Amino acid sequence: MSITRRSFIKSTGLALGYSLLPLSNLYSNSGQKQIGVCLVGLGNYSSTVLAPALQITKHCKLTGIVTGSPWKIPKWQKRYSIPDQNVYSYDTMHEIANNPEIDVIYIVVPTGLHAKYAIRAANAGKHVWCEKPMAKTEVECLSIIEACKKNKVKLTIGYRMQHELNTKTIIGWAKTKPYGNIKTLRAEIGYNVGNPARTWRLDSELGGGTMYDLGVYALNASRYTTGEEPISVSAKQMTTRPDIFTETDETTHFTLTFPSGAIAFGKTSVGKSMHELYVDCENGWYTLAPFSMYAGVQGKASDGTLLNIPVRNQQALQMDDDALSILNNTPVMVPGEEGMKDIRIVEAIYKAAKTDTEIKL
Repeated sequence: MSITRRSFIKSTGLALGYSLLPLSNLYSNSGQKQIGVCLVGLGNYSSTVLAPALQITKHCKLTGIVTGSPWKIPKWQKRYSIPDQNVYSYDTMHEIANNPEIDVIYIVVPTGLHAKYAIRAANAGKHVWCEKPMAKTEVECLSIIEACKKNKVKLTIGYRMQHELNTKTIIGWAKTKPYGNIKTLRAEIGYNVGNPARTWRLDSELGGGTMYDLGVYALNASRYTTGEEPISVSAKQMTTRPDIFTETDETTHFTLTFPSGAIAFGKTSVGKSMHELYVDCENGWYTLAPFSMYAGVQGKASDGTLLNIPVRNQQALQMDDDALSILNNTPVMVPGEEGMKDIRIVEAIYKAAKTDTEIKL
């Protein structure tokens, strides 16, 4: 159904007073310009994580929303002082091209819709922040990258862990190798979800599936921990609840082989709780447990080194880093090519599991 912004406001009974709200102040207390961010999709992650994080960022500010749910608009406008002219539907989001208060469009819709709306955002001439996983297929990832290049806008993928300080230490160790070469690593992430609701995460067409939703953290960790790209993958998928997981995987095991000889054992599930990255090297080991939760990421190494740098808010740090790349016109930390590399491997994991063969990459 096509719903215009005007009908959004009318259908929710907003008083004229909302249209008289002051324009967003796009300058911080220090007088530095802040990047105006528009969230596309007002689901749980936007409402409970990203929007609150934007209230404590230094270099960006929530200035607009795109939603297909008119009833959400009054609450968001009241809570975040978003004026009528910065409220859009999916059908009208192309009009953001004419809005100078919005610099970035952050795509936070189901994975299977990322490409559609990321391309629409790029065509509006706005920088694109796309939540992980980047898209459902490598072809879709490439289409996003090409649209952003064509419109000369920056593209970054929401891999918050690559901004997290303890994780950045491990990323650095991939080059310095303080404990020698990596022999094996184990990356496991999972939650015991007793009775998962019938949401898009159980819908294969929308990009649902445990490997896409959670497993991509273990996959990305395997890559940034080794600093290498895998050359082959094997995988197995299973479920203990076939009545629920009719289209998507409940549990996925995957094994990656790297050029150096390092081997990564990955596991992800919504049937078991687990959350650890463990790295075994020639001269020691190190671990992060948990390694990708929203808070409390910490770990240690075999020589007693602690990985416990506190991070106030991972998402705020991520968005500030990405805003600075725009303000300073510098390369983004996590470009679209990084997201596409993971999706290429995710597709290979599903193929390997289906055919029960090792896939060369």
